[in-house]
Amino acid sequence: MSVQVYGKNSCQEALDSNKQIFKAYVMEGTTSDFLNVLRRRKIPTSILSKEKFKQSFQGNHQGIVLEMEDYKTYSLEEFIPLLYLNEVPLLLMLDGITDVHNFGAIIRTAEAGGVKGIIIPKNRSVKLGGVAAKTSSGAIENMKIIEVTNLRNTLEKLKKLGFWTVGTSLDAKMTHTEIFVDRPLCVIIGSEGKGISRLIKETTDFNVKIPMVGKINSLNASVSAGIIIFDILRKKMKI
Repeated sequence: MSVQVYGKNSCQEALDSNKQIFKAYVMEGTTSDFLNVLRRRKIPTSILSKEKFKQSFQGNHQGIVLEMEDYKTYSLEEFIPLLYLNEVPLLLMLDGITDVHNFGAIIRTAEAGGVKGIIIPKNRSVKLGGVAAKTSSGAIENMKIIEVTNLRNTLEKLKKLGFWTVGTSLDAKMTHTEIFVDRPLCVIIGSEGKGISRLIKETTDFNVKIPMVGKINSLNASVSAGIIIFDILRKKMKI
């Protein structure tokens, strides 16, 4: 299977990753800086007029689209051996995230904040693709995505491996600043409307909330993820 990736940052990261690229589409006169790379890599390239390009591709493509091999996802069993638990890795689990732009933004934030992998359910969840790649500004090339059949069972497996699991909930008693960072962590982020599910909330070691003083009592999922990820990173950098 293949996927279409568009936008300069996403395409540059894809080219740097040495993934198999089947074909490139370039809008005439706008992205000449990519042409030498495409020719050097001997990637079949179609140069289209501005009108033809816009007819063929929707969205903020920035004049370049790559058709490339689909993104790889990992099973938990494939992913765990890639971790060094003594480095106290941080994982992110997404529960109920279905908006692909949110997903891409979370990937970008997670990669910048040192998250080692993002766990998503196989069913009723957002999927990898060109929109997520574009929204992540290419960070998707440097982030491992783990697909699992059951989030609750996955949390139990992670606990047995030494991970502490942290949920996010508006009614939690602890705040995100109380998360300890001296052990492997898996932080669960829920959807903006429903949050994490009851079963996941009951399975976590503890839950935290982000204190807010405004009239709006919920944050976008990618914003919540960013606040928590970078507070954990801040504390780790002090150790």
